[in-house]
Amino acid sequence: MPKSKKRGSNHQREAGGQPRNVQPFSDEDASIETMSHCSGFSDPASFTEDGPEVDEEATQEDLEYKLKGFIDLTLDKSAKTRQAALESLKNAFSSKMLYEFIMERRMTLTDSIERCIKKGKSDEQCAAAGLACLLCVQLGSGIESEEIFKTLGPVLKKIVCDGAASIQARQACATCLGICCFIVTDDITELFSTMECLENIFTKAYQRDRDTNGVSGTHNIVLHISALLAWTLLLTICPMNEVKKKIETHLYKLPSLLSCDDVNMRIAAGETLALLFELARETDADFFYEDMEPLTEKLRALATDGNKHRAKVDKRKQRSVFRDVLRAVEERDFPTETVKFGPERMYIDCWVKKQTYDTFKEILGSGMQYHLQSNEFLRNVFELGPPVMLDAATLKTMKISRFERHLYNSAAFKARTKARSKCRDKRADMDEENSA
Repeated sequence: MPKSKKRGSNHQREAGGQPRNVQPFSDEDASIETMSHCSGFSDPASFTEDGPEVDEEATQEDLEYKLKGFIDLTLDKSAKTRQAALESLKNAFSSKMLYEFIMERRMTLTDSIERCIKKGKSDEQCAAAGLACLLCVQLGSGIESEEIFKTLGPVLKKIVCDGAASIQARQACATCLGICCFIVTDDITELFSTMECLENIFTKAYQRDRDTNGVSGTHNIVLHISALLAWTLLLTICPMNEVKKKIETHLYKLPSLLSCDDVNMRIAAGETLALLFELARETDADFFYEDMEPLTEKLRALATDGNKHRAKVDKRKQRSVFRDVLRAVEERDFPTETVKFGPERMYIDCWVKKQTYDTFKEILGSGMQYHLQSNEFLRNVFELGPPVMLDAATLKTMKISRFERHLYNSAAFKARTKARSKCRDKRADMDEENSA
């Protein structure tokens, strides 16, 4: 994956102080400008008929004014105020591209994040780690992001390995460590060091059942899951010789996690196994796994799990995932998924791509589609090419009128009603037959 090393041309001084009485960044703020001139194009759905024209320049200035206030509030004496400011910045960074704004204030933001992770409590540390991820996503794989990671990397590793820190903070820092390293690291030594740090965490789950000291107790499972998923993400960008070593080390140990009581750990282990098999077959066309039969039996059992002591939602989620994992291990098959965003679409056709997509979707949330359209780093990761530039005339032809939306919704409602009526009729007939 090619990574740009161009340093931004803007090196202006940091933003000045702003009043502390600032309202939190809301969805309304995001929707006003989410698809604006910042990225060079807009979402067709954001255009409405007969809607008032928005002064984009004034809106952008108002937004930046708010964001400057939030940055100042990350230094507030009140922990609640700092956390609220971090969350507001996270909402803004996930829903908009703010490259120039962030570039000018990246050092201030980095210092604030570092201070909150070092001195804050659990919730504040989680919010700061999440903001660090989004900061690197916004800046991409340039030198500026590397400077941020050099500052935050040691702090994140310290929290991840600190048994006295809260599990939630360690979990958030493990995820942040993996994502930031994935984005910025060209230094192979740093990549291996980060993977080793994460490896030291999740491998404790291998011995959990035999641990008599409670070091790897059930409460640590969420940390083990995050460390495993972050490690798996970094494995996708490792050199092939290192991938082979990791496969040899973990492919025979990971199946033990399939028996874990936690459904999320079982799923994480299953998806990691599928990805390891995919990579193993890419590196060696004649790859052979000695314990294939017991592994497929275990995967098949999880794909058809009907244990009554497990929640229905967990069983449904688990069966869906392990059907795909079983196909990957047995048949080398992957069920292609289609992701649509604006006028474009992306095909997820392998486990490596799925792992990467799921990771960034987790941190970007509802902003994932927008970033796929406008974020050059993500488009580079998924090989989507430069952002598609759409002029106003093209956007106007793409939009759906209110009347057309009304007709579509009415037709869909009628179709759903008919389908449900048929189901009710069938159930009624069955009840009558049973009663007879």
